[in-house]
Amino acid sequence: MIENPAILISDLSKSYSHLGRTIPVLNKLDLTLPGNAFLTLMGPSGSGKSTLLHLLSAIDTPNEGILSVFGENLNGKSEEQLTMYRRKTIGIVFQFFHLLPYLSAWENVAIPLYLAGASKAQAKKASLVALDRVGLDKRIDHKPRELSGGEQQRVAIARAIVHEPKLILADEPTGNLDSKTSDFIMELFQSLVKEHKFTLFMVTHNPEIGKLGDVRIKMLDGKASIE
Repeated sequence: MIENPAILISDLSKSYSHLGRTIPVLNKLDLTLPGNAFLTLMGPSGSGKSTLLHLLSAIDTPNEGILSVFGENLNGKSEEQLTMYRRKTIGIVFQFFHLLPYLSAWENVAIPLYLAGASKAQAKKASLVALDRVGLDKRIDHKPRELSGGEQQRVAIARAIVHEPKLILADEPTGNLDSKTSDFIMELFQSLVKEHKFTLFMVTHNPEIGKLGDVRIKMLDGKASIE
C-alpha cells in the first residue's frame, strides 16, 4: 500500500465516438503510483498510453472513474480549475521541443511564468535557476538555432520545471535525439528526480529507457500492470 500516492487511478475509463461507433481506449484502469519517483509507461501503439497522458495533463477528461494527482481529484473540475492545475501542478516535455525561434533560451523557459502573471524580473530569475539545473547556465541568451538538439531539449525541460511542478509528464522526450544525447537526457531526468524530488511520468517505446524507471508500467488493451 502506497501512502499519499502521487497518482491514484480507479475504475478509469475513456472512449471516443467515431462515425457513430464507440471506441473504448481505457477500460476500468487501476493504478496507484508513488511520488518522488521515476515512473515509466510502455506499451504497443493503441494500448492507451497517450490517452492516459492526456488525462493526466488535463487536456482530456475521462468518461468515468477516479483520477487524482497529489490528492487533487481532476473529475468534475471547471476549465478554469484545470488551467490552474496545468499551470501549478504539472510540467510537460514533448518529443519535439516546441521552442519559439525568436526567443532566447531563458525567454523560452520564462513563458509559463509570464502566463501565470510573473514580472520580467521574477521570470528571468527563476528561468536562470531552471537553466542552471539542466546545465545550460552558459547558454541563456542563445536562440534555438544556436543550440544542438540535446540543448534544445534541455531548454524544454527547464521550461517544464521552472514553476516547480509536482509532476513532470514526458512524452517520448528522447525520440528525436541520437543515442548519446538520449543517454545524457535520461541522466538529467534521473538527477531531477533524485536531487530535486520531482515525480517523473514518462511514456516511451524504448525498452532500455523503460527499464530505468523506479516503477515500470505496462499497458495493453486499455489495462495497466506494474512489472
